[in-house]
Amino acid sequence: MEKIPMTRVGFTRLEAELKTLKVDERPAIIKAIAEARELGDLKENAEYHSAREKQGFIEGRIKELEGILSLSDIIDPASLSGSVKFGATVTLADEDTDEEKTWQIVGEYEANVEKGQLNIKSPIARALIGKEEGDSVEVRTPGGVRSYEVVEISYK
Repeated sequence: MEKIPMTRVGFTRLEAELKTLKVDERPAIIKAIAEARELGDLKENAEYHSAREKQGFIEGRIKELEGILSLSDIIDPASLSGSVKFGATVTLADEDTDEEKTWQIVGEYEANVEKGQLNIKSPIARALIGKEEGDSVEVRTPGGVRSYEVVEISYK
């Protein structure tokens, strides 16, 4: 299987989620199922069916996280430099509006657009790979083609 690139921060966040699911959520849902069983007829017991559905979700997420973490390849951005690559924090200036935006290029499972973290597989990140400060890049987005200038590249 293919390795999944990830920063240490992203790996730690997924590891914490897995621990919460195993240590807190799983035992709580098992208890909820046991309590729902005590209420009697399981065919018409909404609490039981709801708890079983939640248990299925929790178990599925545990398996998913274990798979992701087992395939993860932790990359330390601080050890990198040069052109844009995984882990880079890139400041872009929109060539039409001069508006600046800063993005960090991270792995698929740690991306969060609201926090300025772009999935390495996103159109913007793919277009930025290999670019240097001062380069211009055109990105095809759902809203059309946008042009950006790479203002700064840093690795933190």
